[in-house]
Amino acid sequence: MGLFGNRSSLSSDDLEKRPQFSRSQSQLSIHTHEYALEIQKSNPYPQAQETTAMAEGHQLKKDLQSRHITMIAIGGALGTGLLIGTTSALSNGGPASILIAYSLIGLIVYFVMCCLGEMASFIPLPEGFAGYATRYCDEALGFGVGITYLCKYLIVSPNQLVAGSLVMQYWVSPATVNPGVWVAIILVIVILINLFGVKFFGEFEFWLSSLKVITVLGLIILLLCIMLGGSPTHDRIGFRYWQEPGAFAAYSGIDSRPLGKFVSFWSVMVTAVFAYSGTELVGITFGEAQNPRYTIKKAIKLTFYRIVLFYICSVFLIGCCVAYNDPQLLAAKKSTATASASPFVVAIKNANIKGLPHVINACILIFIFSATNSDLYIATRNLYGLSANGMLPKIFSKTNKNGVPIYSLGVAGLFCCLAFMVCSSSSKKIFTHFVNVVAILGLLTWISILVTYLHFLKAIKAQGYDRKRDFVYYAPFQPYGAWFALGFCCLIAIIKNFTAFIHGFDYKSFITGYIGIPIYLIAIVSWKLIKKTKRVKPEEADLVTYKDVIDAETEEYERSQREREMARGGKKDASWWYDHTLGYVF
Repeated sequence: MGLFGNRSSLSSDDLEKRPQFSRSQSQLSIHTHEYALEIQKSNPYPQAQETTAMAEGHQLKKDLQSRHITMIAIGGALGTGLLIGTTSALSNGGPASILIAYSLIGLIVYFVMCCLGEMASFIPLPEGFAGYATRYCDEALGFGVGITYLCKYLIVSPNQLVAGSLVMQYWVSPATVNPGVWVAIILVIVILINLFGVKFFGEFEFWLSSLKVITVLGLIILLLCIMLGGSPTHDRIGFRYWQEPGAFAAYSGIDSRPLGKFVSFWSVMVTAVFAYSGTELVGITFGEAQNPRYTIKKAIKLTFYRIVLFYICSVFLIGCCVAYNDPQLLAAKKSTATASASPFVVAIKNANIKGLPHVINACILIFIFSATNSDLYIATRNLYGLSANGMLPKIFSKTNKNGVPIYSLGVAGLFCCLAFMVCSSSSKKIFTHFVNVVAILGLLTWISILVTYLHFLKAIKAQGYDRKRDFVYYAPFQPYGAWFALGFCCLIAIIKNFTAFIHGFDYKSFITGYIGIPIYLIAIVSWKLIKKTKRVKPEEADLVTYKDVIDAETEEYERSQREREMARGGKKDASWWYDHTLGYVF
């Protein structure tokens, strides 16, 4: 959907190739209040029933346009993990390690997003990941992934607020202004944004994410100029640092250089997981999307190109412009979440470019503000999803007139108050471990999405669907891509914090690195034992409930697009040019 109104990049070829959705007489039809149609009870699937998310007073508003979804998709991945997290990745592993690791994790993330996109475009559920897992796999898995993802965002939201207060300390000393003041200001603003409804949230995130995209594009161009000798020093760096000190760094304390380089590479893999963590959050927004099938299709298809452009290009160029043993980089590794901790700033300082560190710090503040805003939204919607699935009290799915789960927002806001621990200098150390916890919780979410998708494929096949014929979007390279991604995610989850054993036993790193796994497994096993749930059989999976509403929306959307194409008469207007140029990035 373009910037110039309620339009999409849906082409005439898309309209001709679209599947012809059918509605059998035995199909259960459950509609939102927008469709005022009666519910038919002749459903062959006993588990299909009117859910809480469809009940009056518990419904979300479908106010997110295509441009909102696509920008939230990339905005969720662009954060401090790229601007600051690459510092430790480059110093630990070297330019080759960071390029290979970020490329491999980027491929895994692409497969995860493709799998999520196919499920969501078939029937976008307002209940989020827990809803898909409950429908297609096992209610216990739905509870497990729901609790895991909720824990992640209840932790990461206050952590972002702390990072925001640390960024402000780059300009204002904590002795002058208590860091808790910055926490309070950011928290009040993001709560108000979320309180006004998803349409206001989507518009705000669109512009914030646009600024993030412009920032990263600007940094990529700047690094390219520095690499080719366009800086004030006129030093043509090229691939100098790939030769000296080398493409791979050895892990400190390991005598064998080949083993040390291998250990360093795997430590960078873990850093890359944290950098990409959050890419999947767009899946929570699909239940509030307009024209969901084509909106999701566009957002997912652009994910691959954005990963290559924003991540792969960035880490490649930073590896060319900064040596892994640069003293300034090693000093930045020990810094807080400010501009001084960014390898981009190290490259800028080495190139003798004045004034830009302050600009980078302002950009980091924008990144953190956007992340805090979206993290609070995701925490709220995840609480809503668990409640709508009957896994938490029903009050958390209660929405106001703006379609905002008001009580869920209140609980998520209260957890954000943990950030006020920053007022005590000793408590700030706690949040360095929170980052470690977030990475494993993100991995477990990816694993759950992949497992759910594999069950979804079995259900589709068992019930006679043809993915290429019946789906608006179907994931490429499947099921092989899903199995590949699942295997790597499990491997990384197991060896994630192996470095805790290298220099003695760092129990803090070990506990925070793996604590998500027992939480995840306990949630699944306890729900299975208490509720006595069973794995959903492929032939009994609910591929019906709410599908007729989405079919109707799709048909209406395609009809309006055909009318718009006829009215345009083949001419390429402003929206067409936007969709085929800037629309690929924004």
